[in-house]
Amino acid sequence: MTETPKMNHLIQQHILEHEMRLKHVDTLLERAQHGIAQAGGGDTAEQLARAKSARDKLSSQVAQYKQRPPEQWSEAEFENKGPMIVWDNLAQQLEKLVERMEH
Repeated sequence: MTETPKMNHLIQQHILEHEMRLKHVDTLLERAQHGIAQAGGGDTAEQLARAKSARDKLSSQVAQYKQRPPEQWSEAEFENKGPMIVWDNLAQQLEKLVERMEH
């Protein structure tokens, strides 16, 4: 795909959406880590470790997006909401975990 101002805008918007989700997940991870430190580990620590692993995989995907040249993007990628759903599912799992620890 050729580089155009519209395409550049779509790429930047796509990356920004992923970065916003990453920031939200990082905030939830921080809250969960704080809750584990206060309440103790156990099964919750294992859940947190899995969430961190998933976060790291998604974070590396964001890094790849940032390094990808514009000509390697396709418009279909902007319509594919699959990766966003993965971010949202991870955030939901973390929100439930944090909610259990904080209440």
